[in-house]
Amino acid sequence: MSTDTRYLSMDLLRFTTAGSVDDGKSTLIGRLLYDSKAIFDDQLEAIERATEQRGEDHLNLSLLTDGLRAEREQGITIDVAYRYFATPRRKFIIADTPGHIQYTRNMVTGASTANLAIVLVDARKGIVEQTCRHSFIAALLRIQHLVLAVNKMDLVDWSEDRFNEIVAEYKQFASRLEIPDIRFIPLSALHGDNVVDRSTHMPWYHGGSLLYTLETVYIGSDLNHVDARFPVQTVIRPNSDEHHDFRAFAGRIAGGVFKPGDDVVALPSGIGSRIKSIHGPAGELSEAFAPMSVAMTLEDNIDLSRGDMVVKANNPPQATQDIEAMLCWFSEKKLQPGGKYLLRHTTRESKCVLKAVRYKVDINTLHRKAGDLEIGMNDIGRVHLRVAHPLLCDSYQRNRATGSFILVDEFTHATLGAGMIIGTPMSELPGPGTVEMGGL
Repeated sequence: MSTDTRYLSMDLLRFTTAGSVDDGKSTLIGRLLYDSKAIFDDQLEAIERATEQRGEDHLNLSLLTDGLRAEREQGITIDVAYRYFATPRRKFIIADTPGHIQYTRNMVTGASTANLAIVLVDARKGIVEQTCRHSFIAALLRIQHLVLAVNKMDLVDWSEDRFNEIVAEYKQFASRLEIPDIRFIPLSALHGDNVVDRSTHMPWYHGGSLLYTLETVYIGSDLNHVDARFPVQTVIRPNSDEHHDFRAFAGRIAGGVFKPGDDVVALPSGIGSRIKSIHGPAGELSEAFAPMSVAMTLEDNIDLSRGDMVVKANNPPQATQDIEAMLCWFSEKKLQPGGKYLLRHTTRESKCVLKAVRYKVDINTLHRKAGDLEIGMNDIGRVHLRVAHPLLCDSYQRNRATGSFILVDEFTHATLGAGMIIGTPMSELPGPGTVEMGGL
């Protein structure tokens, strides 16, 4: 990749925060924004007024993310609050997600596009059920980088021993997960220690601050640059005198690298062609890769439309009508055996039917609950779906873009659940016990 294009995928970091209620997630984000000078004057004045009205001693930075009145009254975050800020090194999108178990679906939504997850732990309480739950969801969603932020170190006298105890306990639990990059940071969000600036209270900690970690974590290798996948979103035909014969296919690259001159195949037709040109917002490109949005022209006049996919001939995705998937259910209406739904995968929409629920996951213990097959709101389970038209897909473990889908109510078009496609056939499932993260 050229230097110019390589950094397109590295200058933006999406991260999510999670933890138990009152672990300080919103305060931590507020501190990040405040200490990095990313708060407007009118926002700061509003927070100062609200803090004074509440009679609190410290500036309540959590109010930056708790935008709903109900959240402020209860002192908890009940929805996903997104915030944006930037430093000279990188741009950031933050998803502040709720801590209650009944809002598991909110965390799945916030973490589905994240590169990194910050899981907060109260230094006084240590590892609790929510810590395990949120870590499991991060692993399920294939987040490659996780920071265990041990917060409220000021309340345990900045104890190195207490920090090491929590780190050892978490490492033992995390050995069952497949998260390749886990880091541990002791901090105090309330006072700002190790959030943006290094703490003077913990000289025994030799790592970087949280912001330094966010600025420097390398995410360039997280995306799949091997399997070339280009789902077609729309066909561009200007029908103008200037561009009379121009015909391009627009979409967002879901994997791999494409260059003019590459031999490609259009699916599902299977017709081959060669890339003539690739166009980006600033003009023609010498190469394009995930997650860039581009318009692609082919040398041959092939009939392609929304939902089709352009791939390399020697590396096609799987085409199947039967999929095994892990499904997180969002709706108050329970998942119905034999129920019919709309399945949206990349740019394709197709009808599907639930053939079977294999098991439900106990996200506190990581064990399978084979005897309980009822999937309700916030539950996660493994299911078998039959799709009306073959999906051009990869396993979620290999490619998050082509391995994920959502289920939609075919009458109200409400989003009912989010799924992650599994590559392992049911015949290869391990026996009863802990969920295997490699195949789930």
